[in-house]
Amino acid sequence: MATTRIMPLHVGKGRTESRAISDIIDYVANPQKTDNGKLITGYACDSRTADAEFLLAKRQYIAATGRVRGADDVIAYHVRQSFKPGEITPEEANRLGVEFAKRFTKGNHAFVVCTHIDKSHIHNHIIWSSVSLEYDRKFRNFWGSTKAVRRLSDTICIENGLSIVENPKLHGKSYNKWLGDQAKPSHRELLRVAIDNALSQSPADFEELLKLLQEYGCEVSKRGKSYRLKLSGWEKAARMDSLGEGYGLEDLRAVLLGKKAHTPRKKTVTQAEPPKVNLLVDIQAKLQAGKGAGYARWAKVFNLKQMAQTMNYLSEHNLLEYAVLEEKAAAATAHHNELSAQIKAAEKRIACPFSPKMKRTSERIVKFHSLAQFVSNFSDNSVSSFTVSCV
Repeated sequence: MATTRIMPLHVGKGRTESRAISDIIDYVANPQKTDNGKLITGYACDSRTADAEFLLAKRQYIAATGRVRGADDVIAYHVRQSFKPGEITPEEANRLGVEFAKRFTKGNHAFVVCTHIDKSHIHNHIIWSSVSLEYDRKFRNFWGSTKAVRRLSDTICIENGLSIVENPKLHGKSYNKWLGDQAKPSHRELLRVAIDNALSQSPADFEELLKLLQEYGCEVSKRGKSYRLKLSGWEKAARMDSLGEGYGLEDLRAVLLGKKAHTPRKKTVTQAEPPKVNLLVDIQAKLQAGKGAGYARWAKVFNLKQMAQTMNYLSEHNLLEYAVLEEKAAAATAHHNELSAQIKAAEKRIACPFSPKMKRTSERIVKFHSLAQFVSNFSDNSVSSFTVSCV
């Protein structure tokens, strides 16, 4: 028995293309789920660098055709194929996943098949590039593709003596619900976290709560009786009443009046780590320092990924021509030097805030005060001495 589902992979909000594809590839290629990578198969790509190769293929497609889509562009497609527990071995499941991907894409798209064995049921994650191997066209999801995926998977299962689902259910979970804790936080989840943080400051009233939200970078607007909130980086505002139980207008007013206690949502939101910029590894130097062949293999893959990311960055910013890159680098260097000079001048002013003329005047004032103090002390001592002598 095999169940299937097809899911287009978009960039999504708050992510770059490279981050979007690397996140899903890293998840499906998890060594703990794939028997240390033994159950991963790549077609027309290296499974270890599939994310970078998919992005590079998209750049080549744009260069060849000149077609550029917006933020809704699909960078890859993801099919999940699950089998009945105890009916198939992991190696056989991986082989059937490869056969399915080749037949469904007609061998025209690079793909990766990762077989997971961490659950009671063995299942495949199949991800193929939306761009063809010739870089001249893209795979287009079509009406009824879910049924086509299921029919092909059932056909392959019957050909290999496996059971199928006779009457499959037509409903399913959303992609974020299926990912569970691996899913990225939504706009409403981030807004609930912002409200939780604002309430932890014990605001006196609702107006002060709104001011705290604005300090956290949240835009607050009102339409009729409804308040709308929007964090930076998100296009649409969300009504406060749509944030769920405990976060509506009446609920928050009751909390601020002390009539009820506020209970934050159990799910914690973790901020995504910013992308890191890494340099290439000097493999020969590391080998001379005592590193082994395993490290050399890892370093080759690492360097390949870094070079692919560099090419993607240069392509995104139109820096593929050396003259343009040199001009941009020179401008950035000049700007850096200008800022350094401004910082040094400011530090010098802080260290010596007075002009030379003001500094001399200050020294004279100090000397005058010292002389006045000396005369005062001398006068007091002379009067005291005269008084003692008279007595």
